[in-house]
Amino acid sequence: MSSREFSLPIRVYIEDTDAGGIVYYVNYLKFMERARTEWMRSLGYDRDFIFNHNLMFVVRKAQVEYLAPARLDDQLLADAAILEVGAAQLLLKQRVIKENGDLLSEGKIQLVCVDRQTMKAKRLPRELLKTLREQLT
Repeated sequence: MSSREFSLPIRVYIEDTDAGGIVYYVNYLKFMERARTEWMRSLGYDRDFIFNHNLMFVVRKAQVEYLAPARLDDQLLADAAILEVGAAQLLLKQRVIKENGDLLSEGKIQLVCVDRQTMKAKRLPRELLKTLREQLT
Protein backbone atom coordinates (compact mmCIF):
# COMPACT_ATOMS: atom_id res chain seq x y z
CA MET A 1 0.00 0.00 0.00
CA SER A 2 1.41 3.43 -0.92
CA SER A 3 1.40 6.40 1.42
CA ARG A 4 -1.55 7.83 -0.54
CA GLU A 5 -3.77 4.82 0.12
CA PHE A 6 -5.98 4.82 3.17
CA SER A 7 -6.69 1.70 5.22
CA LEU A 8 -9.39 1.20 7.86
CA PRO A 9 -9.35 -1.74 10.31
CA ILE A 10 -12.68 -3.56 10.55
CA ARG A 11 -13.74 -6.46 12.78
CA VAL A 12 -16.38 -8.87 11.45
CA TYR A 13 -19.37 -9.03 13.79
CA ILE A 14 -22.30 -11.46 13.78
CA GLU A 15 -24.49 -8.80 12.13
CA ASP A 16 -22.12 -8.85 9.11
CA THR A 17 -22.56 -12.56 8.45
CA ASP A 18 -25.13 -14.88 6.97
CA ALA A 19 -26.49 -18.04 8.61
CA GLY A 20 -23.25 -19.85 7.76
CA GLY A 21 -21.06 -17.33 9.57
CA ILE A 22 -19.65 -15.90 6.32
CA VAL A 23 -19.72 -12.17 5.56
CA TYR A 24 -22.74 -11.43 3.39
CA TYR A 25 -21.58 -10.06 0.01
CA VAL A 26 -23.22 -6.62 0.27
CA ASN A 27 -21.34 -5.93 3.49
CA TYR A 28 -18.07 -5.66 1.56
CA LEU A 29 -19.60 -2.58 -0.09
CA LYS A 30 -20.43 -1.24 3.38
CA PHE A 31 -16.83 -1.81 4.49
CA MET A 32 -15.64 0.07 1.40
CA GLU A 33 -18.05 2.93 2.14
CA ARG A 34 -16.69 3.23 5.68
CA ALA A 35 -13.14 3.35 4.32
CA ARG A 36 -14.09 6.14 1.85
CA THR A 37 -15.79 8.13 4.59
CA GLU A 38 -12.85 7.85 6.98
CA TRP A 39 -10.39 8.56 4.16
CA MET A 40 -12.18 11.84 3.38
CA ARG A 41 -12.27 12.67 7.08
CA SER A 42 -8.50 12.01 7.32
CA LEU A 43 -7.98 14.54 4.50
CA GLY A 44 -9.94 17.15 6.49
CA TYR A 45 -13.25 16.84 4.62
CA ASP A 46 -15.80 15.68 7.14
CA ARG A 47 -19.59 15.87 7.14
CA ASP A 48 -19.56 19.56 8.08
CA PHE A 49 -17.46 20.47 5.05
CA ILE A 50 -19.67 18.45 2.72
CA PHE A 51 -22.91 19.90 4.12
CA ASN A 52 -21.58 23.48 4.19
CA HIS A 53 -20.74 23.23 0.49
CA ASN A 54 -24.18 21.89 -0.44
CA LEU A 55 -22.77 18.74 -1.96
CA MET A 56 -22.70 15.01 -1.53
CA PHE A 57 -21.12 12.05 -3.26
CA VAL A 58 -23.18 9.34 -4.87
CA VAL A 59 -22.00 6.02 -6.27
CA ARG A 60 -22.48 5.97 -10.03
CA LYS A 61 -20.81 2.65 -10.70
CA ALA A 62 -19.46 -0.19 -8.61
CA GLN A 63 -17.48 -3.09 -10.06
CA VAL A 64 -16.65 -5.58 -7.33
CA GLU A 65 -15.06 -9.01 -7.37
CA TYR A 66 -15.44 -11.37 -4.46
CA LEU A 67 -12.38 -13.59 -4.19
CA ALA A 68 -12.49 -15.27 -0.78
CA PRO A 69 -14.81 -15.26 2.23
CA ALA A 70 -14.40 -13.43 5.52
CA ARG A 71 -15.82 -15.02 8.63
CA LEU A 72 -17.12 -14.04 12.02
CA ASP A 73 -14.47 -12.32 14.17
CA ASP A 74 -11.95 -11.89 11.31
CA GLN A 75 -9.90 -8.71 11.43
CA LEU A 76 -10.01 -6.97 8.04
CA LEU A 77 -8.61 -3.88 6.38
CA ALA A 78 -10.72 -1.90 3.93
CA ASP A 79 -8.65 0.44 1.82
CA ALA A 80 -9.18 3.19 -0.70
CA ALA A 81 -6.88 4.72 -3.28
CA ILE A 82 -7.83 7.30 -5.86
CA LEU A 83 -7.23 6.41 -9.51
CA GLU A 84 -8.81 9.37 -11.34
CA VAL A 85 -10.16 12.80 -10.45
CA GLY A 86 -12.42 14.82 -12.72
CA ALA A 87 -14.19 18.12 -12.21
CA ALA A 88 -17.18 16.39 -10.61
CA GLN A 89 -16.24 12.73 -10.23
CA LEU A 90 -13.73 10.32 -8.72
CA LEU A 91 -12.66 6.78 -9.49
CA LEU A 92 -11.36 4.78 -6.55
CA LYS A 93 -9.72 1.39 -6.25
CA GLN A 94 -10.90 -0.35 -3.11
CA ARG A 95 -9.99 -3.62 -1.47
CA VAL A 96 -10.98 -5.64 1.56
CA ILE A 97 -8.17 -7.80 2.84
CA LYS A 98 -7.62 -9.99 5.86
CA GLU A 99 -5.14 -8.74 8.40
CA ASN A 100 -2.73 -11.45 7.17
CA GLY A 101 -2.79 -9.96 3.65
CA ASP A 102 -5.22 -12.34 1.93
CA LEU A 103 -7.23 -10.40 -0.66
CA LEU A 104 -10.97 -10.99 -0.15
CA SER A 105 -12.62 -8.43 -2.39
CA GLU A 106 -11.54 -5.67 -4.74
CA GLY A 107 -13.28 -3.20 -6.94
CA LYS A 108 -13.48 0.13 -8.65
CA ILE A 109 -16.01 2.63 -7.36
CA GLN A 110 -17.00 5.71 -9.38
CA LEU A 111 -18.36 8.60 -7.33
CA VAL A 112 -20.09 11.73 -8.62
CA CYS A 113 -20.33 14.97 -6.69
CA VAL A 114 -23.90 16.28 -6.75
CA ASP A 115 -25.85 19.25 -5.44
CA ARG A 116 -27.74 18.16 -2.32
CA GLN A 117 -31.05 19.71 -3.42
CA THR A 118 -31.14 19.07 -7.17
CA MET A 119 -29.09 15.85 -7.20
CA LYS A 120 -27.41 17.13 -10.40
CA ALA A 121 -23.67 16.84 -10.97
CA LYS A 122 -21.72 19.65 -9.34
CA ARG A 123 -18.07 20.65 -9.69
CA LEU A 124 -15.89 19.82 -6.73
CA PRO A 125 -14.85 22.82 -4.65
CA ARG A 126 -11.40 24.02 -5.80
CA GLU A 127 -9.74 23.24 -2.46
CA LEU A 128 -11.12 19.68 -2.41
CA LEU A 129 -10.21 19.09 -6.05
CA LYS A 130 -6.61 20.15 -5.36
CA THR A 131 -6.37 17.85 -2.34
CA LEU A 132 -7.83 14.88 -4.24
CA ARG A 133 -5.45 15.38 -7.17
CA GLU A 134 -2.56 15.31 -4.71
CA GLN A 135 -3.79 11.86 -3.62
CA LEU A 136 -3.55 10.26 -7.06
CA THR A 137 -1.63 6.99 -6.88
